[in-house]
Amino acid sequence: MSRSLFIAGTDTGIGKTHAACAVIHALRGTGERVCGMKPVASGCVEAVHGLRNDDALALQAASSAPAPAYEHINPIALREPLSPHLAAAHEHVTITLSPLQTAFHHLRAHYDTVVVEGVGGWLVPLAPGLFASEIAKAWNLPVVLVVGMRLGCLNHALLSAQAIQADGCRLVGWIANHIDPNMAAMEENIDTLRKLLSAPYLGILPHGMPPERACSLLDQAALRF
Repeated sequence: MSRSLFIAGTDTGIGKTHAACAVIHALRGTGERVCGMKPVASGCVEAVHGLRNDDALALQAASSAPAPAYEHINPIALREPLSPHLAAAHEHVTITLSPLQTAFHHLRAHYDTVVVEGVGGWLVPLAPGLFASEIAKAWNLPVVLVVGMRLGCLNHALLSAQAIQADGCRLVGWIANHIDPNMAAMEENIDTLRKLLSAPYLGILPHGMPPERACSLLDQAALRF
């Protein structure tokens, strides 16, 4: 029976893809066949075979072989690097859950685990009345929160965790991603979050360490929920 999880972030640009790839490598290390998915991606560029997004390509590369087709990893690809609802509107596209669900079910049928990366933060709008959080809610996915370790991360992490749980989703853990190498009192900030967040701390991803190495620093046992 396939299982899946949702990688949420405290904000845009805090390393969700880096963390998702590390989680994929960690789970692959246990013998599972794992793939990544980026249901909606903006900031895509035209390539030989159509629009491509760097984050989705990274997830594809991290996935177990044979890697899934790009169209299943990233069913909604948008050109402009904007909030998805704006990028979609500029292309006269309305984002709905249906094509995302079709791609997700295809991946679930072929892999033990599907690691689904969100877009932006928890409440990024995808379309009128549709938020990124609806993906995790509709598919009943347990959530791992990636906290970008920088000034302001405490507030972002606590608010994100509160929103995830208020939406009825299960927050199964959080990962600290060391995105600011000059962050002051980083260990003290991590300790603060370990005390204030109810979900388990899964580990830290050091600044500049590739995900295939950083995965060894994650609590693999805690990822098997």
